[in-house]
Amino acid sequence: MFDTIAAVSTGLSVSAIGIIRLTGDDCANVAGKVFELNNGQSLPQAKNRQLVLGTLHDQQGRVIDQCCAIYSRAPHTYTGEDTVEFHCHGSPAVLAAGLESLYAAGARPAKRGEFTKRAFLNGKLDLTQAEAVIDLIEAESADAAANAAGQVGGVLQKKLSPIYDRLTDLCSHFHAVLDYPDEDIEDFGLANYEAPLRSDAKALYSLLSTYGQGRILKHGVAAAIVGRPNVGKSSLLNALAGYERVIVTEVAGTTRDTVEETVMLGNTRLRLIDTAGIRDTDDRIEAMGVERSKAAMKDADLVIFVCDGSEALTEDDRAIMELCADHEHAVALINKSDLGKKVQPSDLPFLYVIEICASTGEGLEQLADVVDLMFEGNMPCDGSILTNARQCDACRRAYEAMLRALQGLKLGLTPDAVLIDVEEAMEAMGEVTGATVREDITARIFERFCVGK
Repeated sequence: MFDTIAAVSTGLSVSAIGIIRLTGDDCANVAGKVFELNNGQSLPQAKNRQLVLGTLHDQQGRVIDQCCAIYSRAPHTYTGEDTVEFHCHGSPAVLAAGLESLYAAGARPAKRGEFTKRAFLNGKLDLTQAEAVIDLIEAESADAAANAAGQVGGVLQKKLSPIYDRLTDLCSHFHAVLDYPDEDIEDFGLANYEAPLRSDAKALYSLLSTYGQGRILKHGVAAAIVGRPNVGKSSLLNALAGYERVIVTEVAGTTRDTVEETVMLGNTRLRLIDTAGIRDTDDRIEAMGVERSKAAMKDADLVIFVCDGSEALTEDDRAIMELCADHEHAVALINKSDLGKKVQPSDLPFLYVIEICASTGEGLEQLADVVDLMFEGNMPCDGSILTNARQCDACRRAYEAMLRALQGLKLGLTPDAVLIDVEEAMEAMGEVTGATVREDITARIFERFCVGK
C-alpha cells in the first residue's frame, strides 16, 4: 500500500485553473477531510470520474476556494492507484494553501516524478513510456512532441518487446531441456534460432540508426558559427535570434568565448554557437577562446563558415576553411553583400554557398532552406525514433551481445556459451523497458521529472 502524496500539477504562475493532484490508496479519505461537496455527500462517496463542486478549506475550517474535485478509482488511473484532483482557481496562493491543508490532513509532498514512477511500478507504463512523459513535457518542437507522444503510447515498447520475448523463448527452451531431461520437450538446437537471432539483431541495428536523427529531433542541431574576427558572426547570431544577443563592435576579437542561443530557422531548431574569431594571436585569453571555437567546430552537427565578402580572402579564412573541409554538414556564408563583392561563391570550396547581409537579413531565407534540406529527414515522428541516450546505450550493448552470440554460433560453441551472450542482450534490453533495470537507475531517471508529474 502506497502512502498518499500530493502536489500541484500545473505551473506556479497565475493562471485560470490550477490543479492539485493526490494519489494513494487513502487519498479520497485524506482529501475528504478538507473538501465539502455542495450536494452533501462525502468525497469518498462521489461517483467515479465525475467532477463535483464543493468547498476546499483548511484545518481550521476557513475557506480556501470554491472549486471542483474528481475522484478516480484504481486501477483505471494514471498511477494505477486511487487519485483525486482539485481544479482550483489558478492563484499560487490558493494552490499553496490547498497543499498545506492536504499535508495537515495526512498527505505528504510528492517527490520529483513520483506520480509517473508509481505508474511504472504499478505496471501502467513501461520505462520507455515513463521516460517519454518528461520528453513530451520538455518538447520544444511539434515533431519532438509527436515522437514523445508516440513513445508514451507504447510505440518503442512494441518494437522491443517481440525481440525480448523471442530471446526469452530461446533461453527458456534450453533450460527446460537441461533441467527436465525426462519430460517430453522438443530437443533444443541452436541452429533453429540462428535466423531469428540475425533478424532481431538487424531490427536493433535499424533502431540504433535512428538515434542521430532522434538526438537532433530532441535537442536541436548544434550549429557552430566560425570565421576570422570581425566578419559578422555575432551579427548573424543576432539576426537569427531576432534581438541583440551578442555585443557587436568594429573592434576585432570582441567575442572571446562561445555564446549559445536556440532559434528556429525554417523548420529546424538550431542551437547556435557563436565562436571567437579564429586567428593566430599572442593574447592568452583570446587564444583560449580560439581553442574553444575549434572544439565547438569538432562537436557541432553543422558548421556555418562566415567570411567578409567586401574583402579579399585572407590566410586566416583559408585556414578555417581547411578545418571545415572534413565536416559532414557545412555551409559557407559570404557576408556584407551590401558593401561590395570581392569574394565569389566559386572561391569557396563548399557545396552550399550563400550571399547574405546579416545587418538586413538578406539571404537568411535561403540559409533556412539549405538547413532544412540537410536535416529534415524522412523518418516519421511517431515514437519509433530513438531519442534517449541511456536507451541508445542499452540497445547498443544488446546489439553487440547478439553479434557475439551469432559469432559463437558460427564458431560452433556450446549452447551454454552462446546463451551467456543472449542473456546479456536480454539484460541490456530490460534496462530499456524496465524489465531488469536497477533501482539506482530508476531513481536517477525520475529525478529528471518535475514535481507533480
